[in-house]
Amino acid sequence: MSEWEMFESVLASLHNAALDPDGWPDAAGLIDQVLGTYGSTLACGDGESEDDYRLYFLWTCLHGERRRDRERLYLETYYPVDEAIPRLRRLPFDKLIHITDVYTEEELKSSEAYNALRSLAHAGHAINVRLEARDGLRIMWQLKDPVDGETWSSAQLDWIRRLLPHVRQSVSIRQTLARVGALGATLTEMLDATGLGIIQLDARGRIAAANDRALALLRAGDRLFDRNGLLFACSPQDNDDLQNLLSRALPPSGARGAGGSMVVSRSGPLPPLVLHVNPVGGLHRSNYPMPQAALVLVLDPAAEVDIDPAVVAEALDLTEMESRVAVQLAQGMSVHEIAAAMGRKESTIRSHVKRTFLKHGLSRQMQLVRLVQPLVGLPGSRGRGRS
Repeated sequence: MSEWEMFESVLASLHNAALDPDGWPDAAGLIDQVLGTYGSTLACGDGESEDDYRLYFLWTCLHGERRRDRERLYLETYYPVDEAIPRLRRLPFDKLIHITDVYTEEELKSSEAYNALRSLAHAGHAINVRLEARDGLRIMWQLKDPVDGETWSSAQLDWIRRLLPHVRQSVSIRQTLARVGALGATLTEMLDATGLGIIQLDARGRIAAANDRALALLRAGDRLFDRNGLLFACSPQDNDDLQNLLSRALPPSGARGAGGSMVVSRSGPLPPLVLHVNPVGGLHRSNYPMPQAALVLVLDPAAEVDIDPAVVAEALDLTEMESRVAVQLAQGMSVHEIAAAMGRKESTIRSHVKRTFLKHGLSRQMQLVRLVQPLVGLPGSRGRGRS
C-alpha cells in the first residue's frame, strides 16, 4: 500500500470514528500500523486548572484494541499522583513533546506514574501533543513507543504532525454530537437533534436534508443561506472560508475528503457560530439515489430551544437551577458557556449537573440530554421547581 493510500485509509477511519461511539480503536489501530507504534492514549476535556478541568474521556488502545483495564488502572491509581498532569495542561498547542521532557530527572527514576507508563503501557519514550479545538475542547494525544526501538524517526514525526488536524477534527465532531445525544445516530435520526443545526450534503455539495434548527438559520439568512440548494455564508470572507472547507470535504473525482471547522462571525454581543464539516463514510450513508456525502454541524451558543424549565423541573423533579442548567445543556451549551451566561462559577454549574445525575442514575451528559429533549415544545406549567 502506498503512503497516499495509507493516509486515505486513516482519514476514512477518523471520519467514521467521529460518528461512531465505538470507532476510535479501529482508527488507532491503523495509526499504529502506519507509525509502527505499540498504541496510543487519547483524552479529551475542557478547562485548564485543577479547579476547572473536566475530563470527558480517556481511551488507551494497544494494537487497535481498547484496553479498559489499563484505563481504569491509570485513572484510579496513577492519575492522582502523576507529577506530569499540571505540566501537560500547560503544554503549547500542536507541539510534539517527548514524555521524558514532562518529568524531572529525579521523577524519571522515582515517579510511580511514569514507571507504570513505561512498564505497563509501552510509553517510556512516548510522544505527547496537546490540541485545542474551536469549541474550547482540550485534547491530549499520546503516541506509545515505536515498536522497533526507542528513537523516533523524522518520518514518524512528520506523520504525526500530518494527522494532528484530523484527530482534532474527529474528536470535535464526536463531542459535538455526544453532548446533544446524537452520537451513533443514523443520518435520519440525526435530524431529530435539537441542540445544534445539522445539514446533510450530497456528493455535489447540494443540501440533501436539514433539521429544524438548521432550516430556521438558513431561512433567517443573516449568517448562512441556501441558494438553489447550495450552502453559502453572508460575509465574503466567511463564504470564502466555507467554500474552501466544503471543497476539501467533497473533492471531485472520488478522492477522499477531509473534515474541517470554522467560525462564522456575528455582529453585536452574540458569539460566533461554529461550523464543523465531516465527510460521511459508507457505514453512515443513506440508501438515497444521491447519498449524503458530508455533514455540516452548526453550533450556535446563543440559540434557544423551546424548552420550558418549569416543565423540565416538574417532569424530572429538579430544582429551578437544576432545570435551567439541564435545559441549556440540551440547547447545546457547554458548562463553560452556561456559567458565563448565568454569571456563576463553572464548579457551581457542575454541582447542579452532578445532583441531577444522582437523581436519575445518569453517568453521561448525553443521557441527560436525551431525558430533556422529549420535553421540547411542551406548554409551560407552574410545576414543583424549587430554588
